[in-house]
Amino acid sequence: MKKISKVSIVLLIVLVLAISTVATTRIQALTAEEIINYRDDNEYIESAYMEASLIIEDRRVMEKKMLSYIQGDKALVEFTNPQDRGTKYLLIDDELWMFFPAAEDLVRISGHMLNQSMMGSDFSYQDMMESDRLSDIYEFTLLGEEMLAERPVYLLKGQLKEGEEGAYAKRKIWIDSERFIALQEELYARNGQLLKIMTARKIEEQADGRWYPMKIIMEDQLRENSRTVFKLNKLDFSHDFSVDIFSLDNLQ
Repeated sequence: MKKISKVSIVLLIVLVLAISTVATTRIQALTAEEIINYRDDNEYIESAYMEASLIIEDRRVMEKKMLSYIQGDKALVEFTNPQDRGTKYLLIDDELWMFFPAAEDLVRISGHMLNQSMMGSDFSYQDMMESDRLSDIYEFTLLGEEMLAERPVYLLKGQLKEGEEGAYAKRKIWIDSERFIALQEELYARNGQLLKIMTARKIEEQADGRWYPMKIIMEDQLRENSRTVFKLNKLDFSHDFSVDIFSLDNLQ
């Protein structure tokens, strides 16, 4: 009877351990639901103060500066650049209001108007003000794993859940598999038409341990040679402010 050498035994053990490791990894692989929940934990904002810029690159370049206050399902945005100073947007629950200081006019934005461009940018009102966790309104499927911008990512496809409302009917998201940040999104209409591509840049770890994109580029595929950069100059998840600022009386 042929003896098994010590080398063969060692190789056999290594092979068994390798197969066991692969099997364990597959068992422990994340589901689409787990991945999008991790993403939501990073990017969903419960409370924050922001100082940001909208850099609109069309036939010319325009920069609009803004302050944002967010608390739950309420948000206030105030523009501070000279051309738009005093223009404010207030989101209360699902209602969006806009105030123009020059006309001293208060306007409610609703319905299809929410999909229109905000301040001439590639972001719609809904893009800028939407506050839902994606896992609440979309059903996600894991399509695979890839590399994007030299980062390992999960590719997920999201379909709007029946009875839910969202800015887009479908979306594809490339999520960093280590930091769980959406590095790129493709946003689609109900008929399958690609509407916008959103790309995240300058991902930074925040004081509370989460990762967050400090620069987001939006490209409207229906507008030729147009893109908008949303740049966060300051982000504070622990900012203390009065909830009284989220009122129509305070808007004017």
